[in-house]
Amino acid sequence: MQHNAPSIFGYKKFWAHRFGPAPELPMSREEMQQRGWDACDIILVTGDAYVDHPSFGMAVIGRVLEAQGFRVGIISQPDWHSADDFKKLGQPTLFFGVTGGNMDSMVNRYTSDKKIRSNDAYTANGEAGRRPDRAVNVYAHRCREAYKHVPIIIGGIEASLRRVAHYDYWSDKVRKSILLDSKADLLVYGNAERQVVEIAHRLAKGESIADLKGIRGTVHFVKQVPQGWMEKDSTHIDTPGAVISHVNPYQEQPACETAPGSANALEQPLRFKPIANQQRSQTVIRLPDYEALKDDPVLYAHASRVLHGETNPGNARALIQRHGNREVWINPPPWPLTTPEMDGVFDLPYSRLPHTNYGKANIPAFEMIQHSVLIMRGCFGGCSFCSITEHEGRIIQNRSEDSIIREIEAIRDISPTFTGNISDLGGPTANMWRLSCKDPKIEASCRKPSCVYPGICQNLNTDQTPLIKLYRRARQLPGIKKIFIASGLRYDIAVETPAYVKELVTHHVGGYLKIAPEHTEQGPLSKMMKPGMGTYDRFKQMFDKYSKEAGKEQYLIPYFIAAHPGTEDKDMLNLALWLKRNGFRADQVQAFLPSPMSIATAMYHSGKDTLHKVSRHSPDISIPKSVKQRRLHKAFLRYHDPKNWPMLREALKDMGRADLIGNGKQHLVPSFQPRLDDGGKTAKPAVKAKPFATKHTGFKHPRPPASKPKRRG
Repeated sequence: MQHNAPSIFGYKKFWAHRFGPAPELPMSREEMQQRGWDACDIILVTGDAYVDHPSFGMAVIGRVLEAQGFRVGIISQPDWHSADDFKKLGQPTLFFGVTGGNMDSMVNRYTSDKKIRSNDAYTANGEAGRRPDRAVNVYAHRCREAYKHVPIIIGGIEASLRRVAHYDYWSDKVRKSILLDSKADLLVYGNAERQVVEIAHRLAKGESIADLKGIRGTVHFVKQVPQGWMEKDSTHIDTPGAVISHVNPYQEQPACETAPGSANALEQPLRFKPIANQQRSQTVIRLPDYEALKDDPVLYAHASRVLHGETNPGNARALIQRHGNREVWINPPPWPLTTPEMDGVFDLPYSRLPHTNYGKANIPAFEMIQHSVLIMRGCFGGCSFCSITEHEGRIIQNRSEDSIIREIEAIRDISPTFTGNISDLGGPTANMWRLSCKDPKIEASCRKPSCVYPGICQNLNTDQTPLIKLYRRARQLPGIKKIFIASGLRYDIAVETPAYVKELVTHHVGGYLKIAPEHTEQGPLSKMMKPGMGTYDRFKQMFDKYSKEAGKEQYLIPYFIAAHPGTEDKDMLNLALWLKRNGFRADQVQAFLPSPMSIATAMYHSGKDTLHKVSRHSPDISIPKSVKQRRLHKAFLRYHDPKNWPMLREALKDMGRADLIGNGKQHLVPSFQPRLDDGGKTAKPAVKAKPFATKHTGFKHPRPPASKPKRRG
């Protein structure tokens, strides 16, 4: 996307650049003294163990700020019960930067059933309990307690997805913007390099944190709408005419000619009133007040629809939302990084290892990604349950081929545990690298939430030939045995370039390839904004064909979501029958978790389909909320587990499908219940076919006949 933002590497370096880059950012006063520092300019506080690797957000921000000449220290997983740990590096000269970590702290700590997890992949030795609930709030409060007058800037995915009033699944209520709850001075959302670099340099020049208004990708307080701005109520919002022929799920934006806040304000048809670009850039949309929408799910759904319509950096407008007597101002999203900027970020001198303070401790997340390479950011898929688009945006930010190759070579030459295999070349998705809109003008004006739903946009470039070239160049490097692709594959895009599927299947699959149809039934799929199973079948045909041509026995591992908004019991039954018919046995299943700010979360809270016009008379959609129903939907995914059979038998009888209970191949569950041992496992196998488990997919398949050749590659 074209823009005039200054390069993040174009600023004059701060005076402390004379100290040069550190082998690893300091975590103690002793390390600071070894560097010759009397203070840190910026202290980053994170809920994760500090791993100096470009897959860890805090390491990226730290290295980017270091490259600007600032002295950056890290406080990792501090004891939050007092302010003592927040003082251990002393007072920063510029600001505290606070994040909950690579994951939202609530998602990290709790399962979708709100049970506390027994481990934490981002902590040394996987130890649980090293971060608090709502870590950003807690850490920010302790920073304020430690040094009252030091500016506090919050960011990361936890803050990013809570930048406005949002539904909170864990407390089952709408909470205020995290900017108020944390008592921070400024919030940065999305990938924050561009914002943070500008903020650091302006503070270093003597500006006050209160002066930093209007920076894209930030949220701050205002006393009133600034002079020269036009305020537009969200219930009168317009939408540009369709740019392409596909149906725009947001084309029926709720708008009206009645007074804002009136009873039927959300029930009027949309009137299209295009706004000139100059006027648009000085327009702020007023979202419903927190006090108005916190107890009004339909008004919340309306606010969510409006917010998601303002996510394209090319045409997004500022938003404002009142919380009591405070006004929260949300600036438009940041401009995506250019390829040279992305290369600069990933070429910084990361050690690619955990901090030496951890010794030989195992950090599970690092073990998983240490030999993987991130080649892009962003996702234009727009899946309603996913937070990637809300955080990273839908404009793909690409690294150059040379930069990617340099990182692979660095892994080969530096990593002490490298055995020749790159575990992944990918990102939020495996195959969106270098894909974008064919026309920059259309891209800048488009307001669709997805480029691939309900079908692939005619303006989207889907040619994956450059990715084929990258794969081939990478696997031919000396010392590289195999390049695996482990990121989620958009198979609906992959099938548009059969040569890509052939390259992938022939050289980059380790026997099993994970893909995510998410469901088989149109009801839930239409609420997820996911393609139907016809596309899956088309991809599977290609996968099987090219696997056979390569002489390899390989499997597709489909993933599915239980209890997603719009899912009825019969949908899960049909999915279970599909799994049985195709010989899949899910070892681990995923239930829908309403993450803050996602489109599906607005559905979950409101009971309405927010992909279409929302009114108080809109039909309700099925929302599996009760514990019993959520357990049933998960049980359908694990139809083969004897522990689920009593529940499934009862449900099948209630659904009028007792014909699926029996001991034949056509039945879903048997009529008998096996004896279980003390551990809840069958004392006597109920299924004759002996399953074998995959290495990391979470699915089991019937063991292949002995006559077939063993899997290779």
